[in-house]
Amino acid sequence: MLENTKVKYKNEQDGNKNDDEKQTSAEEEVAQANDFETGSITVSKDGHFIHCLTIIGQIEGHYILPSQNKTTKYEHVIPQLVAIEESKEIEGLLIILNTVGGDVEAGLAIAELLSTMKTPTASLVLGGGHSIGVPLAVSCKKSFIVPSATMTVHPVRMNGLVLGVPQTLSYFEKMQDRIVNFVVNNSSIDKKSFKELMMKTGELVMDVGTVLDGEDAVNCGLIDELGGLSDALDFLDKTIEER
Repeated sequence: MLENTKVKYKNEQDGNKNDDEKQTSAEEEVAQANDFETGSITVSKDGHFIHCLTIIGQIEGHYILPSQNKTTKYEHVIPQLVAIEESKEIEGLLIILNTVGGDVEAGLAIAELLSTMKTPTASLVLGGGHSIGVPLAVSCKKSFIVPSATMTVHPVRMNGLVLGVPQTLSYFEKMQDRIVNFVVNNSSIDKKSFKELMMKTGELVMDVGTVLDGEDAVNCGLIDELGGLSDALDFLDKTIEER
């Protein structure tokens, strides 16, 4: 009788163990699905765990954009950056950019977080890194751009009702200075050259600014190096090894 009880108890334990394993497996699948949904994934390279985060489409800030727009929501990105910085397993972060820009303050918030991280970071511009995507591209420890990618540098723009008063112009100037100072402090371009790119006329239709391809972005000092995915991963791997 005692032996039967032990067998029964053991079977119950095995059953509970299997249930726990199934639950853990299900939780891992849900976590992995959520990672893909938010455009992030953690991979292992040479024994080091590198997290890849994509910033694509339009950067969504305080206002929800239409459902047909491809967006990167800053309230999703910021907690991920905090988790990556505090993680003991993740040793490097790769930011892949293909963005048309978006909310200035949301983009600067993400860029400021990236620039103050101790975790080795690298950015790779694919397709486009336009508007507020420029500060995001230069915010990492090292920035890369592929030859076919482009970056648009232009002054701050605002949609909706704008009051024609001196205070409005002062607000625009202060916001623009925030972007200029951040880019200059996190790249090799000087302030005068960057402002000239912002205010250039004759290149953009019905607008002022400059469109730079990959080679031009590197030559002017905005981006560190011309390269692709393997170059960015090699940089992270080397930096992790040195640490």
